[in-house]
Amino acid sequence: MNLSQELLLFGVGAFAGYINVMAGGGSLLTVPAMLFMGLPAPVANGTNRIAILAQSLVSCAVFLRKGLGELKLSLTLGLAALPGALIGALLGVRLEGVWFNRLLAVIMIAVMLMMFFERRTITKDINSDSRPRRVILTHVLMLGVGFYGGIIQVGVGFIIMPILHRVMGLDLLRVNMHKIFLIVPFTVLSLIIFAGQAGVSWTAGFFLALGNALGGWLGTHMMISRGEKIIKVVFNLVLAAFIVKLIFFS
Repeated sequence: MNLSQELLLFGVGAFAGYINVMAGGGSLLTVPAMLFMGLPAPVANGTNRIAILAQSLVSCAVFLRKGLGELKLSLTLGLAALPGALIGALLGVRLEGVWFNRLLAVIMIAVMLMMFFERRTITKDINSDSRPRRVILTHVLMLGVGFYGGIIQVGVGFIIMPILHRVMGLDLLRVNMHKIFLIVPFTVLSLIIFAGQAGVSWTAGFFLALGNALGGWLGTHMMISRGEKIIKVVFNLVLAAFIVKLIFFS
């Protein structure tokens, strides 16, 4: 890789890490960027998880330093996703070429629709008490989250957020906090599988991870200091950006 590509990955990673922490969907930028640079689809799919892991670990550290975190619940949610992630990753390493591109296009459209319909529920009726409810059902649904995350991980935050917000009844700050923590276990598992079976680009992953970590650090600090209001703003901005991309730049 040349210097311009490395700098591009760092910049894309920084923006992706920021919006991943604040709302989700950053991988819709990073994976296409690596495909554009010529990385095979399975390699780009696996390499992206290096950046996601770095960003998540940095964000988790920020939450813990601020005295925030519900580690027991985050851990059980993350562990519940592992069986699905194992199966999904074993399938994901076999996705390449036109089939990967088609899946990515379908996911982008699905994410757009999910964000459009979920926007109205996420921006109102926040449960001020926010005690977890439907805990067993939420853990069962994490199997599906892990399966999807194992296959491609792109946009997995948009699946996690409605589950934790609508099903478990958590407020947006805790939704984003648990989202970041629970992603770590199944990202580690899927990265191991991709690295062993499809290969990853450690160079691309390094510069992408640096950017994602920086963006995740900035996004987490802003989310904690500004609370739900800024999350809603970023969520709606991400929605608008992806709608423009899908309509005019697909």
